[in-house]
Amino acid sequence: MKVAGSTQASRRSMLRRGLALAVAVPGSWLLARHLPLAAWSADLRTAVGERRGVRLEDGSVLQLNTATAVNLNLAQHCVRLIEGEIALNVNHARPLHVDFGVARVTVGQAQVAVRCDDRMCRLSVLYGSVQVQVRQEMPLALHYGDQLTVFADGSGAMGRLDPHAPDWRDGVLSVENQPLGDFLREVSRYRPGALHWEPELESHRVSGTFQLHDTDSILDRLAVSLPLTVLARSRYWVTLVARSGVVLDGFAAAVDFHRGYARVA
Repeated sequence: MKVAGSTQASRRSMLRRGLALAVAVPGSWLLARHLPLAAWSADLRTAVGERRGVRLEDGSVLQLNTATAVNLNLAQHCVRLIEGEIALNVNHARPLHVDFGVARVTVGQAQVAVRCDDRMCRLSVLYGSVQVQVRQEMPLALHYGDQLTVFADGSGAMGRLDPHAPDWRDGVLSVENQPLGDFLREVSRYRPGALHWEPELESHRVSGTFQLHDTDSILDRLAVSLPLTVLARSRYWVTLVARSGVVLDGFAAAVDFHRGYARVA
């Protein structure tokens, strides 16, 4: 029992140390990573709404989520995430490194997901254990279900996730009691064009599982279960407004809705 307790205490200390390192990282790296030329010239990239899986030469499986750009340097056993979100499954002892600006994670016989945008960078361990190098500091060990997030202001957080929960790798967006504003921001990642909504809609809550290949259907489902209306100037310019305040003009037409599913908390 003393050995187990000592191991747990050591692990907690390691996690705290890793969080401290993450907090110390300045936020400017997030701004520097969004270089259009780097994304357009990347070895692998996906368009908005596109998801793609690639088997690398060493047998590892790399999945790219929407609007993602990646460079490969397999001679150096390295994958560099320029922008977007990836999942990497390494099923052999020879590790691959994933460089995502703020840190580098070494993945051997493990599976990770990494997401970076202009607000944060998040590393999730979906299987096995990995080593994370934050700048020049001591490596940090993360294990199954661990999640490390570094925000644009330089602050960081260590958390937990359910690796078995369905997500973009399964082609779905699954949420439970999520604020509508956060949900719509996530939906907009998969939808070309502009998606807007009135501020008063932010606090509504949404739960359910939604298919990412059809974001029009997602909006339809919201309109069925929430007090809002979808106004579309075109497929690429959509606004959600509170139902009591809908005003149609010559450029907007109400979308026809079909009964769907979105629980309101």
